[in-house]
Amino acid sequence: MQKEFDEIYRLYSADLYHFILSLCKNESLAMDIMQDTMLRAIENIDKFKGNCSIKTYLFTIARNLYLDTLKKSENKNISSDGTEQEFADGTSFVDRLTDKESALTIHRLLHCLDEPYKEIFSLRVFAELSFREIGDIFGNSENWARTAFFRAKKKLITLMTKEEEG
Repeated sequence: MQKEFDEIYRLYSADLYHFILSLCKNESLAMDIMQDTMLRAIENIDKFKGNCSIKTYLFTIARNLYLDTLKKSENKNISSDGTEQEFADGTSFVDRLTDKESALTIHRLLHCLDEPYKEIFSLRVFAELSFREIGDIFGNSENWARTAFFRAKKKLITLMTKEEEG
């Protein structure tokens, strides 16, 4: 059993850490939540029904632990796909993500989004989860996740356009 958990840790810990870090913006807190997530996954493996991937299972636990952390905190501000042409200059959103300077702007503006848009965008783009997996994490449908991601992307494009114009 230890060998399986070591393999799960090896396969998913980096993605899990980056996902949590994108939520809380605090390296120490992200590491703590990641370790707690792995521990909780090991302790509750008998409750894992296999109706989603291990990655989805871990991300769900991590998200719930992060939300628990927020609830416990007095300060809610813990430091915590398409290729269509979407910008006036003819670049697509995907092009912007692959450009380092634009990607940094997207990361910065991502924090201006409300939940769940910020989290859904992070899960889709940075954790590379499918819409079905994102829907499962939130207890919603794949179509709900698709729509929410589209809205998050549209909000980011609007913010980027305003910033470029101003």
